[in-house]
Amino acid sequence: MKKNFPLQAEGKHPERVLEAVKHDIRKYFKRERNRDLPKGVDFWDFDCKVGPSAATAQVVRVGGVIEAVDAAAKTGAASVYVEIMSKHGMRVLKAQGLEGEEG
Repeated sequence: MKKNFPLQAEGKHPERVLEAVKHDIRKYFKRERNRDLPKGVDFWDFDCKVGPSAATAQVVRVGGVIEAVDAAAKTGAASVYVEIMSKHGMRVLKAQGLEGEEG
């Protein structure tokens, strides 16, 4: 999803517009996570960018997308650009530490 969301709409309260934007983002994450996984893939991962425009968008983690949209709204921006690209995720097992063992 690559979309420029307006944060100000004529005749609508800005807080309601912001809540609608956040709802659309959460709905997209849910829809993408419910897609069937290809063979050999553990989960859906996402590359996310948020900013005032596509050229100035900053990379953010998945859990920080909503906070970044809130921060953009608090600056008084007229719109916010959100880019979310799904990708295949593979779990990486952490190696067991050899703490306490002498060898």
